[in-house]
Amino acid sequence: MKDTLPRVLARSEDLGLKPDYRGKVRDLFDLGEQLLIVATDRISAFDHVMAEPVPGKGEMLTRISVDWFRMLGDRVDHHLISDDWCEFPEPFNRVELGGRSMLVHKTNRFDLECVVRGYLTGSGLKDYQATGGVCGIPLPDGMQDADRLSKPIFTPAFKADEGHDRNVDHAEGREIVGEEWFDTLEETSMEIYRIGEEYARERGIIIADTKFEFGVKDGKLLLIDEVLTPDSSRFWAMEDYQPGSSPPSYDKQVLRNWLEKTGWDKNSTPPALDEEIVREVYGRYRDIHERLFPKEGAEREGQSS
Repeated sequence: MKDTLPRVLARSEDLGLKPDYRGKVRDLFDLGEQLLIVATDRISAFDHVMAEPVPGKGEMLTRISVDWFRMLGDRVDHHLISDDWCEFPEPFNRVELGGRSMLVHKTNRFDLECVVRGYLTGSGLKDYQATGGVCGIPLPDGMQDADRLSKPIFTPAFKADEGHDRNVDHAEGREIVGEEWFDTLEETSMEIYRIGEEYARERGIIIADTKFEFGVKDGKLLLIDEVLTPDSSRFWAMEDYQPGSSPPSYDKQVLRNWLEKTGWDKNSTPPALDEEIVREVYGRYRDIHERLFPKEGAEREGQSS
């Protein structure tokens, strides 16, 4: 039933599993040549992890990534090996990890987030208003919020181990990863965005911007981490789109808006999330999955009922 929140997993330790690395949302287990990525139901906003999880959010994030990986599989190499918990090595072959975990190849990750923007909004709009361009790429005068760019632009960011990622221009990006790899990352990112944007548009969804991560294994470039999820992309419904203002997005922006209204100072302990906002956040993630992959969503819902 859609009115019932799904099962929750806030920490892998709740299953007696200690991760080798904990991110804000994901727990990672180092298995040598492979990694197990577990998407928990933790949720963060303004660099704080909320005390209350959003049940099912980790499953939605994993399902969206897995469906994209499979759709892109014959167009781009990626790190996904399996999302079937029965194929995970012990002690991870357990049903509680099903639906929210991916067994993947370990790679040497590039310290560059590959951001592609098809629309002017968010931090890109602020950069444009201050400089007339985005990450050193000049844009025409007179553009407004949510305007579609004449063609998508590649605006990478340095992936910092701590703190915020930092936008870089192409010259610095080339220094970080090298001339040849930078060109390959740009070309591959733009192609994935093109494929994803066309696919989503056919289903009434605009991908305003997104970010990809890549790694290298045995000399081969692999798309890694997550792909075209609400945590890495800005999705708008076409029926809500109107240049001049940013439409509601299918992500945790509803949580940020809710937190803003509470008066929280963003430095102290975040306020407790009430059930209504938890359900609203989960609903946004579920809805984008159903719009992008209706067949897959219906099949999974039938299997879990």
